[in-house]
Amino acid sequence: MSTIMFVHAHPDDEGTLTAGSMIRAAQEGHRVVVVFATQGEHGEIPADLAPGETVAERRMAEALRAAEVAGVAQVHWLGYHDSGMAGWEQNDDPRAFLQAPPDEAAERLAALIARERPDVLVGYDWHGNYGHPDHVRVHQVVRRAAEAADPRRPRLFEATMNRDQVRRQYRAALASGLPEADGFDPDRPMSDGNPLGTPESEINLQVDVSGQVALRRAVMACHASQVTDIEAWLSMPEEVYAAMFSTEHYLEVGSSDPMRRGWFF
Repeated sequence: MSTIMFVHAHPDDEGTLTAGSMIRAAQEGHRVVVVFATQGEHGEIPADLAPGETVAERRMAEALRAAEVAGVAQVHWLGYHDSGMAGWEQNDDPRAFLQAPPDEAAERLAALIARERPDVLVGYDWHGNYGHPDHVRVHQVVRRAAEAADPRRPRLFEATMNRDQVRRQYRAALASGLPEADGFDPDRPMSDGNPLGTPESEINLQVDVSGQVALRRAVMACHASQVTDIEAWLSMPEEVYAAMFSTEHYLEVGSSDPMRRGWFF
């Protein structure tokens, strides 16, 4: 049995990016650990928020339910605040993950790595797939923490979106009669001026998670407070959802190999 640690920016990021791999690893008997950098304070405010309940409390509870569904063994929190989208005033909050000194945040993560001793560590690609400030900071912090993880350094992977596959799937969905998503184009500049994810030619690993699609939907459904995103995914016809979420893509740090269909272990 191996241990694999996934680092995410906010609760629900795991559902859309790495949930299939998390579920598969747990089903195969590996120990799965998830670390959230923030508590998602600036997500959508749920209509049924109870008196005295905060958005962060709701989202943390949802993340714990999602972890249970996925078979995650341990959830950790780095303790930073959600920085909001690029350009929001929340970017300047001294408690925000974006404002945390990278070395300090890396030390917090390195302490968890020392405790959990993962064989595999998973962060985000260099621009966090679409330029969200917290996602970019996850990339930076995971890289620094991994470098400090001597003498037992885990293999380092970075979750990304396959831009070419997303383009193909989106065109197929439109051809099948699904309505066009407002302004969506994986090749257009995202919030950091870069297109979505990574070109297929630069990706090292494609993971088959087709056997985990049904359970992945259940993981996403746990994050019901984030209505706009979650309902959009879960309202897709099953065949469209399966096509979109049956594979996950990763960069292996230090590798220049072409994309292979395989697994972390």
